[in-house]
Amino acid sequence: MSAEETSDEIRLSILGMRCAGCVSAVEGALAAVDGVTSVSVNFADHSAMVKGHADPEALKQAAKDAGYDAAVMEGLEDPAEQEQQELQRYRNLMKKASVAGIFGAFLMLAEHFSWLPEIGSATGQWLWPEIALITLSILVYSGWHFYSGAIKSLSLGQANMDTLIALGTGSAWLYSCIVIDYSDTLPTLAKHAYFEAAVVILAFINLGTGLETLARGKTSSAIRQLIGLQPRTARVVRNGEEMDILIEEVGLGETLRVRPGEKIAVDGVLLEGHSTLDESMLTGEPIPVEKSVGSEVVAGTMNQSGSFLFRATRIGRDTALAQIIKSVRQAQSSKPEIARLADKISSVFVPAVVAFSVLTFLVWYAFGPDPSLGYAFVTSMTVLVIACPCALGLATPISVMVAVGRAAQSGILIRKGDALQTAGKLTCLILDKTGTVTEGKPTVSTVEAIDDYTEEHVLQLAASIESGSEHPLAAAILTAAENKQIKLEKAKQFEAIAGFGVTAQINELNVIFGNKALMDAKGIKFIHYNNRLEKLSALGQTPMMLAVDDKIVGIIAVSDPIKKDSAQAVQRLKNLGLRIIMVTGDNQITAHAIAKQAGIAEVRAQVLPQDKAAVVKELQQQGEVVGMVGDGINDAPALAQADVGLAIGTGTDVAIESADVVILQGSLLKVPEVIELSKATVINIKQNLIGAFFYNTISIPVAAGLLYPLFGVLLNPMIAGAAMAMSSLTVVTNANRLRWTKFGEGK
Repeated sequence: MSAEETSDEIRLSILGMRCAGCVSAVEGALAAVDGVTSVSVNFADHSAMVKGHADPEALKQAAKDAGYDAAVMEGLEDPAEQEQQELQRYRNLMKKASVAGIFGAFLMLAEHFSWLPEIGSATGQWLWPEIALITLSILVYSGWHFYSGAIKSLSLGQANMDTLIALGTGSAWLYSCIVIDYSDTLPTLAKHAYFEAAVVILAFINLGTGLETLARGKTSSAIRQLIGLQPRTARVVRNGEEMDILIEEVGLGETLRVRPGEKIAVDGVLLEGHSTLDESMLTGEPIPVEKSVGSEVVAGTMNQSGSFLFRATRIGRDTALAQIIKSVRQAQSSKPEIARLADKISSVFVPAVVAFSVLTFLVWYAFGPDPSLGYAFVTSMTVLVIACPCALGLATPISVMVAVGRAAQSGILIRKGDALQTAGKLTCLILDKTGTVTEGKPTVSTVEAIDDYTEEHVLQLAASIESGSEHPLAAAILTAAENKQIKLEKAKQFEAIAGFGVTAQINELNVIFGNKALMDAKGIKFIHYNNRLEKLSALGQTPMMLAVDDKIVGIIAVSDPIKKDSAQAVQRLKNLGLRIIMVTGDNQITAHAIAKQAGIAEVRAQVLPQDKAAVVKELQQQGEVVGMVGDGINDAPALAQADVGLAIGTGTDVAIESADVVILQGSLLKVPEVIELSKATVINIKQNLIGAFFYNTISIPVAAGLLYPLFGVLLNPMIAGAAMAMSSLTVVTNANRLRWTKFGEGK
């Protein structure tokens, strides 16, 4: 790969897309570039996410060859600059709409009050050509972006919204010029110029696009707020001196100072001091979080009270904030199944409309009343103008954008668009125990010594052997030993057996520490301690046995209390009609004790981490649509196997590739929120699609003159232009309702 090439993902801003037909054209052009593995174009925010190993310049050129301009979007763009660009685009569209609208209104009033001479009269012979030239100049100013887009599209053998608008308004101007030049040979009723229709159509379409741009800008507010969290400068300590530098200049391992009221510049670990941080924008949790030496701090969060020093551990694109923004954008650019259907329909819609417009012209010309040419022209032009599939193209991506942004504001990262569609269909939810239902911060609750061993000696051996383990229970035992200032011994030949326990040699002694299954496997007898183990388990504690040279010498029990909101979350999930199953590697008695506290009836205990995916698969084979909630690391296979994988993580654990949804805080209450948002989003998408399909299904036949034989009603091309623009605005407005989605109402 050459130096200028990049890998993984490239995000492009695409200029010139004006309809759903453009999406397939851009996707096809970018997908044809060498090294590209997948392309996802988002019509709602005019961007493209390209995966693979491709040269950015080649991608930009491919987009240009297809008739679109492209620019690579790097880093965290300045939200103020983005807003300014959107505002400038809105203003330009309003200017174009105003110029066309003012002149169109003047022509309409002039014709209504008979201020203009008849076509073919002495005065009309010099005035109407002047009007034609003025109209042409306005068409160029207010509609050149449509005409140039249509020309580029046709040169590639494609058709899009620009094609329809260019054909509609261009033919209106051309027909009017023919009427002026050949007025002597045309019937009196056919002597009507449609200059006002051409400019008013452009006025309405530019107005609708401008209002749509303004409304669409609100859909990205969550992204802009996230980008705005990162400060532009950071205060670093170099050679004993504090100095302010640009955030791009902060290096890994540098020491940074944070004062009260300042934002954290990069991710890091607190070295000195104590404070509370507001992490609400990242996690959705309003309660400030205390930070002391050793605590992790996350870029974008706000320091509230104290001043402290921290060491930079992640900078630039590796920070949690950058990863969150990347995840949100990925989800907003991804296409759920329902969107791919709309894209397929849209890609053939424009050519079909052009064909229908030609058919409309021929039918009216052959069978219409006099002047048949005039009626044929008006109806075919109206079909072209009203049929633009903008609303259809926006229907799904705009809802996905708003929903993903809404979720991000609640501390929920939806990484894949399909999860938005599937989460609302879940029938069964599997919950991991440790760290999901429980706090995930177990503490030693019981230490019992047997025979000649003391409690301190038992804890010393257990902590020494667990010093090489990363299991949460190991951390609890090490903390207990540290609190009692017990000196650890060196463990040799350490071996961790997933789901069972650990073995090692300590001071030439063979030490085994783990559950019943491990003792069974090692042939160690423990029948005399069964009653004690069961009593501890019934209390919701996890008992483990310590054996030295094949003899039980102690029992240590660790308890992990359930989270304060787990029972409430389980009840809300039940209210949503879900079957809840807790799956854990813990023993039956402890597992049932925890499940009872959380209100969970079904339990699968003593399930090894690698077997959790098999449980998911078994339920899927029974016809269940399965969601898996776990910590995203030990549960990765199960999360990947599930129809929707939800990882309970923290603000620094956002790149869990196996999960479809990442919950930035540990609350299970966010899971029903995901399901409720999914249902609301799917309903919103269906409303948009039904509205768009209904609009085109009804409006095209009416535009073609279906009602004329019965009621003498013909749709005016100018009204068609207004209706087309407003349909897109309606879709955007409806999608924006998701921003105010309320969770848990009536539950």
